[in-house]
Amino acid sequence: MTGDAVQTPVESDEPVTEAVDDEDRLVEEGEIAGDYLEQLLDVLDFDGDIDLDVDGDRAVVSIDGGKDLSKLVGRDGEVLDALQELTRLAVQQATGDRSRLMLDVARWRADRRDRLARLGTEVAERVRDNGGRESLDSMTPFERKIVHDAVAAVDGVYSESEGAEPKRRVVVIKE
Repeated sequence: MTGDAVQTPVESDEPVTEAVDDEDRLVEEGEIAGDYLEQLLDVLDFDGDIDLDVDGDRAVVSIDGGKDLSKLVGRDGEVLDALQELTRLAVQQATGDRSRLMLDVARWRADRRDRLARLGTEVAERVRDNGGRESLDSMTPFERKIVHDAVAAVDGVYSESEGAEPKRRVVVIKE
């Protein structure tokens, strides 16, 4: 009998490290983004502290503490959105993978998230108490998700998105 070697899988007591690998990848994304943004701040002659974090399944980079950072936010976060996309492209160029990195400047997104969550709760309670339905102003997908989550926490109401981008909006409806 000629012997073809049969390989059996090697069993290991090592735990599966997929979650650790994901977090390491997100930390790497944050570090690449931080380096990119640090260079950009130097070129623009802006001061700011860069903070790196991981929130769920995305890297989060924040720039705080400098003067004139509102210029990096722009009207309704337009400059911030563009800067976030440029930073994501820089990360993608370095890693070869698409990034879902979130960028915040001068707590603009964090404050916006808080305001939208309060708005969602207030509208949900009003609709629950008065009946009917209420439409909100158009929002980005990220903003709509914040409102949907806030509405979902209030019993007796639910929310839907209506319309087409960029005019898509949240509608809160009594059950």
